[in-house]
Amino acid sequence: MKSQKKVKVSRRNFIGTTAAAAAGFSIVPRHAVAGLGHVAPSDKLNIAGIGIGGKGKVNLRNMPGQNIVALCDVDWDYAQPVFDTYPGAKKYKDFREMLEKQKDIEAVVIATPDHTHALSAAAAMELGKHTYLQKPLTHSVWESRYLTKLAEKTGVVTQMGNEGHSNDEVYEVAEVVQGGCLGVIKEAHVWTNRPIWRQGMPQPLKEVKVPKTLSWDLFIGPAKMRPYNPEYHPWIWRGWWDYGTGALGDMGCHLLDVPNFALQLGAPVAFQASSSLVNTESAPVAAKVSYLFPARKNLPYCALPELELTWYDGGFMPARPFDLPLDAPMNPGGGFMFVGSEATLIAESYGAKWKVYKNGEEFTPKPKVKLERIPDDPNGGGRHEMHFVNCCKNGGTPASSFEYAGPFNEMVVMGNLAVRMQSLQKTLLWDSENMKVTNISPDEKLRTTKLLPFAEDVVTRKVERESKENVEWNAQEMCEEWVKHSYQNGWSL
Repeated sequence: MKSQKKVKVSRRNFIGTTAAAAAGFSIVPRHAVAGLGHVAPSDKLNIAGIGIGGKGKVNLRNMPGQNIVALCDVDWDYAQPVFDTYPGAKKYKDFREMLEKQKDIEAVVIATPDHTHALSAAAAMELGKHTYLQKPLTHSVWESRYLTKLAEKTGVVTQMGNEGHSNDEVYEVAEVVQGGCLGVIKEAHVWTNRPIWRQGMPQPLKEVKVPKTLSWDLFIGPAKMRPYNPEYHPWIWRGWWDYGTGALGDMGCHLLDVPNFALQLGAPVAFQASSSLVNTESAPVAAKVSYLFPARKNLPYCALPELELTWYDGGFMPARPFDLPLDAPMNPGGGFMFVGSEATLIAESYGAKWKVYKNGEEFTPKPKVKLERIPDDPNGGGRHEMHFVNCCKNGGTPASSFEYAGPFNEMVVMGNLAVRMQSLQKTLLWDSENMKVTNISPDEKLRTTKLLPFAEDVVTRKVERESKENVEWNAQEMCEEWVKHSYQNGWSL
């Protein structure tokens, strides 16, 4: 578990080019190379955006006063408003070309679909570029572990884009928990109303012509090639297994963040799931995932025993404790609940509107611990984004560096393993060190559903009967594939 102290006295920056990447890097403190063309710590940071049409646009806007020197997106029509905002930035469609050609880039902001997060981040980090990477950090467990180790190896400044982790309420709730105000916590519940995009869908039946401004092969990247359809791009990719991680991947890094941080969860030892219909192509409409975490080292005022954490999406909600006041709010849009031996805490995302209840009434706790906050940016930038920028310039560790975010993201995306493997009808036992489910035998079969596409104007009884077929896979092989993907189309890490 990452230390809660947010600033370290030193952080190093690479001097490198593509050629240097192949030969090995020299690591030199940033201030020591100012005379070699590098800016002083107080100057602007040269930033490149990769995947800029959606959340990347917001992240760049939240880094005011910096030099946006390069912009990369596979769809130039979708990205055009950002090109217009930063007319001096060079434009690219392939981040590999951008990183090879443009030598003045010091940091990257990545907000591509989930399946290309690790590839683009690793390419930048290996060239010594500080890396701000949107949540979920990666598409798979193995990729999370890879980026965690790469961040340690390269020494670049890193930050996952779970922006609420820099909010004061995160640390307020952690103080309540770690100060022992709730007593012993053995269960936690986290929920969201997502997805708000379509899930549980078959592949589209019709092939649609690729827009001229879109490089479809670059969007596909390491995934299996399939015909273009607007059901995949620009936003609805989140629900498709090949590109996104469903509601859990989208919202888990937001809503699970405070439980992970406050309770210092680490890796689970077991997990299981139930959901609406699981199919081969897209995440289910609604799911419930339970994780079992072993006892952790006790804190001065707070015991950390074995704990069960349950995730709910698609409208599922935890049962309301009977001893809560009748009007105690549990926002169905998203939130979390800690059930302690002495009190219960309920909050919305990142601890917003948190309240504590004890003996059927609202209670005001008095924590015995004080955690360091992330400062506001004096120029009105995003607190999370500008903390990253300032650490790039002056040293220090951002709030959600890969040291923290990597292990956390492993837990988040691991939940999709449970969802996809629930036909085994067992609790899955997890060996975190080796990233392996240990209780699947070599000959076990995994059964899932392949939904068959059909024309929207031909809905008949025959279509209803023949709209799906069962698919059988080797469970061990599929589990290994979902933990560590096989990349296609020449891509590799």
